[in-house]
Amino acid sequence: MPRLLHPQDFAHDAPVVAHALIGATLFVDGVGGIIVETEAYDHSEPASHCYPGPTPRNQVMFGPPGHAYVYRSYGIHWCLNFVCCEDGHGAGVLIRALQPTHGLDRMRERRRTLDERLLCAGPGRLGQALGIAPAHYGLRLDHPPFEVHAAPASGSPVQVLSGPRIGISKAVDLPWRFGLAGSRYLSRRFKKISRPADHR
Repeated sequence: MPRLLHPQDFAHDAPVVAHALIGATLFVDGVGGIIVETEAYDHSEPASHCYPGPTPRNQVMFGPPGHAYVYRSYGIHWCLNFVCCEDGHGAGVLIRALQPTHGLDRMRERRRTLDERLLCAGPGRLGQALGIAPAHYGLRLDHPPFEVHAAPASGSPVQVLSGPRIGISKAVDLPWRFGLAGSRYLSRRFKKISRPADHR
């Protein structure tokens, strides 16, 4: 198993972390898989929850890196973000999609579907499949129930695509959505694609 990521691994700009997480593995209580899609958010741009400054809702995003920021989407599902950048900055990475590899039976039960491709394709589905809840807010990503392992250093290099983020109406031109090229587990295909410089 590749090395476990620690807070210092998240102490970089959000796009850098979002790119580096493609191909990493995420587990919550042993359930999870390979991260295939992420989005970066920073306090400097209006699509970010941090843009208004610290609030009771987003306070953890202004804290030290390597913690979980959890919020509810459309009043239905809980979405998982990784806090990044230096303490006090206000930035995070939304985990948008996984390739399921562990705990598929639990995911299917939570999602009430047998379609493996749809178990974690989208932040709401992913949060439901992994059992993300308000209790996860603010927890360290290198402590149970979380495990985040770096992408394998050996083998073929991970091919990462980038493009505009999804489901926002502000800062829409930033190419801060990242995805694993060729993955069938993406939440949505990349229509406007750029091949980013290597952020690793």
